[in-house]
Amino acid sequence: MLLLGNGSRAKATVRDIQKRGWSSYQTYQVVGYALENEPKTKNKSGELQFLGSSRELLSVIEKHKIHEIVVTTNGRLKNKLFESLIECQAKGVRVSWMPEFYERLYQKVPVEHLDRSWALYMIQNRPVFNRIALGIKRLLDLILLIVALPIFLIIFIPVALAIKLESPGPVFYRQVRCGRAGELFMIYKFRTMVTHAEHDGKARWASKGDPRITRVGQFLRKSRLDELPQLFNVLRGEMSIIGPRPERPEFVEQLEEAIPFYRMRHLVKPGLTGWAQINYDYGNTVDDALVKLQYDFYYVRYWSIWLDLYILFRTVGVVLLLKGM
Repeated sequence: MLLLGNGSRAKATVRDIQKRGWSSYQTYQVVGYALENEPKTKNKSGELQFLGSSRELLSVIEKHKIHEIVVTTNGRLKNKLFESLIECQAKGVRVSWMPEFYERLYQKVPVEHLDRSWALYMIQNRPVFNRIALGIKRLLDLILLIVALPIFLIIFIPVALAIKLESPGPVFYRQVRCGRAGELFMIYKFRTMVTHAEHDGKARWASKGDPRITRVGQFLRKSRLDELPQLFNVLRGEMSIIGPRPERPEFVEQLEEAIPFYRMRHLVKPGLTGWAQINYDYGNTVDDALVKLQYDFYYVRYWSIWLDLYILFRTVGVVLLLKGM
């Protein structure tokens, strides 16, 4: 692989490849980089090797047997460089933009390396905005709702008894969350914390080992059974079975200021489970929220009924193996 550019995107690409090591498709080896002009300073030890200017791309790919060029530069490509890349493609070399390569490597979108126009382009004409596709998704939600309702009715009495016997308070927990387009709605869950967990009125993320979580609550969270009352939200059309995790408005306000494109996750209905939930552990920091957004953005970009069914299949494994929080 040859990188076009040697800036922050290029360094992030190399770091991510080294971190990933091996992918399910192939092993990647970055042999060096090319720039429009030769760098003024020599490469330091351990840095990528400069292989040639962008005007020498054809000779570089032949000399080093390049299979793929990843474009890591920002801004529009100059005409000469664009023509060189076309010629490289004609020679059988794959040309990828850094965000697309990152998607292929991790199945998530590198939001911190996107510019606004590219981010908007990435979601144009996606199936998730098609009315017919959305109708099919809603139909799938209703079918799954019918299947899941008997499970909810079976576990309701023992779960309710366990919650009441361990700690005083209601069986269900209600909380305001952000839905599609940022609209607020009331979410329903089995109570997993002691009552008055936020007695001072200050919103807090739950964390692993949180003393506010009861023993019954720990089991419900690990099995994801605490989410089952949200079937009522699915029935009302406020949520989908599959989608980004619905977040509290207090946290959304903070995260929108700290993370670029955070509003992208509000393009679709939130869900009981989703691409981020099955690929990333429960997080309680801004950095965790950034990683989850990368997965949510990928879900919006590549949504399909098949992806929803795959997520559902993986979620069953999470429930059976108690891999929730």
